[in-house]
Amino acid sequence: MKSIITFLIVTAIAFAFGVGAGWESIKVGTYSAYFLCVVLAMVINWVVFLPSAAAKSDTFYDTTGAITYATVTVVACLISAQHHGDLDLRSLVIAALVIVWCARLGSFLFVRIHAMGGTDSRFEKIKVNPARFLVAWTLQGLWVVLTAAAAHVAILAETRAPVGVFFAIGLAVWALGFVWESVADAQKSAFKKDPANTGKFINVGLWKWSRHPNYFGEITLWTGILIMAIPVLSGLSWLVVISPVFVFLLLTRISGVNLQTAQAKQRWGDDPAYQEYLANTPMLIPRPPKA
Repeated sequence: MKSIITFLIVTAIAFAFGVGAGWESIKVGTYSAYFLCVVLAMVINWVVFLPSAAAKSDTFYDTTGAITYATVTVVACLISAQHHGDLDLRSLVIAALVIVWCARLGSFLFVRIHAMGGTDSRFEKIKVNPARFLVAWTLQGLWVVLTAAAAHVAILAETRAPVGVFFAIGLAVWALGFVWESVADAQKSAFKKDPANTGKFINVGLWKWSRHPNYFGEITLWTGILIMAIPVLSGLSWLVVISPVFVFLLLTRISGVNLQTAQAKQRWGDDPAYQEYLANTPMLIPRPPKA
């Protein structure tokens, strides 16, 4: 019963956000195009949930998340192009940035899940309970909706604006975040592959600058997308400012940092070197390492 109630609440939040944030967007019939994209994001995850629940498998969970981002972005572009007659530069660039990001993240997560044997320990107890498993897939739909909100609302905006300073600043911020996250992930993968590092914590490269440089990059790149979207936001579409805020809260308060910190303390909590690393390395915002 708790799972059913949670499912209904999460779905209601997603749809209500779609109605509000999409109030100023292009209309498709009597519905806002953005609301329909929100529905699409949720439906994709529910459809893939069905065979996954039947097989009690989470193999395609993360990959479906990436596919949802890409699919909704492409659909938003098609609707915008049909309505306006073409895609303006802002929409085209924002869509390309989202596709590039989800292609990198999707491939990274796909390789990671198969390296783990095709299953994730997060779902060990959940996937055997269809109701709880459905909640996980519904939450993933909401994750896509809220994270990419600024991008999709900007693409589907009824009113257009010429590119200018916000576009340039946002693009630069996105590039910084994307490169930072990509390099951090690559460094961690290389560190783990080296047998000499077995049982050790990572404290090299960007991981000397921050204990979670990949999360800093993730938050930064979505902040860049929001900055690029600012000139076409009006009325309730300003709700999309939740995008980088949601990513920040998700990675620092709900999952991400909390889970990894607990695991790290369990493994290396008594290690003096790890204690020194904690004391001298910021949690999120990078700082040059002390000499």
